[in-house]
Amino acid sequence: MSLAGLSSRVTRRSRSNFFFAFLALPRPRRDALYAVYAFCRTVDDIADLGTDPGAQRAGLAQWRAEIARCYDGGVPEHPIARQLAGAVRDFRLPREALEAIVDGCEMDLTRATYETAEDLYPYCYRVASAVGLCCIEIFGYTDPRARDYAVSLGMALQLTNIIRDVGADAGNGRVYVPQADLRAFGVTGDDLRAGRYGERFVALMEHQAARARRFYAEARAAFPVVDARSLVPAEIMGRIYRALLDEIEARRFRVLDARVTLPARRKAAIALRCWAGARLAG
Repeated sequence: MSLAGLSSRVTRRSRSNFFFAFLALPRPRRDALYAVYAFCRTVDDIADLGTDPGAQRAGLAQWRAEIARCYDGGVPEHPIARQLAGAVRDFRLPREALEAIVDGCEMDLTRATYETAEDLYPYCYRVASAVGLCCIEIFGYTDPRARDYAVSLGMALQLTNIIRDVGADAGNGRVYVPQADLRAFGVTGDDLRAGRYGERFVALMEHQAARARRFYAEARAAFPVVDARSLVPAEIMGRIYRALLDEIEARRFRVLDARVTLPARRKAAIALRCWAGARLAG
């Protein structure tokens, strides 16, 4: 199997919302995006799987070394890292963003809660906004505001993920909803782990959703219209996740006992509308 095929398989296997964004890209850019996404999935799996923090840290350290090889002229060892090196070379991916992604995954090994939203934001930046900063280099842009757009959109997407996965994350010992918010709405970590659904939980989640929507609004305000066609994949990601947040809200945040998803046909329709809208605008 080719390196591109390996990364593509990782992406398809994950059933990611991002897959529909990938389809809007020409092959060289799509292969580079597959490499970035497969890298993200691989380092995230290191942080999520296993019970030996020492081994997990060693695994993340190996990926830091692979990143260094991508930039310092070395030969990466992992097949996904070898494809990532090609993306680094062809699209000048920012090294600090790739390193931030590993740092964010390592945060999952060192802390399970966050006191305030401000404490949570650096984590969101590392595991989501940094990914966006890599993606826009692959998509291409001319207006530097695209970087602000990528950061805000990444924050919004990660906050949406936190809402969707709040029950599953709590079951795995991680509560990303700020502790200050839990106290303010009278919800405990034990409530989340036990799947106790009620009006206090709904009010708590409404507060989280409002925070996510503020970042979606910030992303929209920063969107560089001059780069609308090249940033179609990012818009597809954003609109799919906003639709996911709409669906979660429509279900009154019943996310504790089941994972809310969008049907593939709905995501495909969103992707088609984004693509057609950008073509007409162009």
